[in-house]
Amino acid sequence: METRMNLFAQPVAAQFMKYVATAGKAVSDSTLPATTQELVRIRASQINGCGFCLDMHTKEAAHAGESAVRLHLVATWREASVFTDAERAALELTEQGTRVADAAGGVTDEAWTDAARHYDEEQLSALVCLIAVMNTFNRLNVIVRRPASDYQPGQWAQWA
Repeated sequence: METRMNLFAQPVAAQFMKYVATAGKAVSDSTLPATTQELVRIRASQINGCGFCLDMHTKEAAHAGESAVRLHLVATWREASVFTDAERAALELTEQGTRVADAAGGVTDEAWTDAARHYDEEQLSALVCLIAVMNTFNRLNVIVRRPASDYQPGQWAQWA
């Protein structure tokens, strides 16, 4: 697969990417646990079929010490016993917030209440923003067919 467009070579797209990355930094700097952030990034990328982001965030999570077992089980988190109740709530909110078109009513009150039970206001707002930012990055990469496989941990540190 070949990339249709280098988003960093086009002035408008590069500026847009910079703004989205800056928005993502607000989340990274929040009190939402870093492990939860990576799980959310991975799950949204799986749902959206974004190989580039999936490559990036599984490698970043592994580099930060996340276990291979947990990384392999993110796609089947409901059937896995390796995630905390808080992580499960975040993954459910991620799925419902990512599959908006599939979930006739959007995010359910139950999913929201469960997430709010595990995260304070700052963390919950960071979680919502992270889901939105990941969906943005996923869609950009899927549209331009950005390929996966050559990402190195820390490669985009200047954007974070």
